[in-house]
Amino acid sequence: MASNRAEKAGFAAEAHSKINSKYDPQLSHQILVWIKDLLNEDIDTNGENNSFYETLKDGTVLCRLVNAIQANTVKKVNASKMAFKCMENIQFFLEGAQKLGVPSEELFQTIDLWEQQNLHSVQICLQSLGRKASKHGVHGIGPKESEANVREFSEEQMKAGQGVIGLQYGSNKGANQSGINFGNTRHM
Repeated sequence: MASNRAEKAGFAAEAHSKINSKYDPQLSHQILVWIKDLLNEDIDTNGENNSFYETLKDGTVLCRLVNAIQANTVKKVNASKMAFKCMENIQFFLEGAQKLGVPSEELFQTIDLWEQQNLHSVQICLQSLGRKASKHGVHGIGPKESEANVREFSEEQMKAGQGVIGLQYGSNKGANQSGINFGNTRHM
């Protein structure tokens, strides 16, 4: 989509180029292959900047992705190609991703995808969703998330642990503060 925004200049241009430098085409390819396998649809998995954007920009693929992970997460997907309807689809995806457990820090802003402002944050969000997908019984991407390992100790074990002085407390090896002259002037 051609943006109607003015070209960035100065510090804004530097900041935007730094953000764009974080975009990883290989990660995009991996994400698109995962989406293709999960939706069982023929989508372009090239992963180049424009391909990634063109595949996801209207939000319909994203909404179908969330529904493939957990049915009826997104109730309505707009088929219209009008800008506000596409942005609404992206917002529906973001709400669905948050319901599936993606932390708010890993979500992107609608404008990041719609106007290609920050495709790296879109990658982060989809990668996080891929990790959360395995908790919903769907093949995900990325490393498997850890699960809680709660340990219960008896009162006797807790008391026994209080009497132990571990090596982590350290030792001063006989050091003291003699020879430190606070407030004295240096004698020459």
